[in-house]
Amino acid sequence: MEQFVIEVKNVSKSFKGIPILNDINITCRSGKIYGIIGYNGSGKTVLFKCICGFLHVDSGEISVNGRVMGKEMDMLEHAGIIIEEPGYIRNLSGYRNLEYLYRITHKKDPAVIHSIMLKVGLDPQSRKKVCHYSLGMRQRLAIAQATMEDQAILILDEPMNGLDKEGVAEMRKFFLEQKERGNLILLASHNKDDIELLCDEVYEMNHGILAMYSKST
Repeated sequence: MEQFVIEVKNVSKSFKGIPILNDINITCRSGKIYGIIGYNGSGKTVLFKCICGFLHVDSGEISVNGRVMGKEMDMLEHAGIIIEEPGYIRNLSGYRNLEYLYRITHKKDPAVIHSIMLKVGLDPQSRKKVCHYSLGMRQRLAIAQATMEDQAILILDEPMNGLDKEGVAEMRKFFLEQKERGNLILLASHNKDDIELLCDEVYEMNHGILAMYSKST
């Protein structure tokens, strides 16, 4: 598998003159999980959106394997992304939603969708419409969507949101399996246990400044 490296170099971003990201630097490599903690509004989601190409930086540079975002690559490639809740077709089942998205890339193997739904704890045979899903079920569906094409990079903003204790344990195991497959995972979480149990390196975002964070020993 190709080794992916994300490099964020001296990145700053403001909205209406208000600094959101201030000279951010971080390097992420395949086969590791990187955690970012911080209060709501600290800049975590904005950083993720810049890495994905959803927002352009004001200064600095973001590159993936040497290709610069916004210049040599418009959107992050080979990536599964959870940033805010995906826009599902709410009157279709979870399976039908994934099938529709899967076929956009001209892929038609239904076994892949069955497999990933089972791995995240959803029933691929269920006809239950997404509009009747609980928050936790929608979150599991989002994780399935982000990982169903075996993407090499996973950008996950609060992926445990809405999951019960059992669901959190299942998804932690699933993310560690993704790491073992050599995937690069960038994870934002309010849950200290997620950070302690999953992440190889942890950073804290505070008023737009990113700094290394020491995990408990």
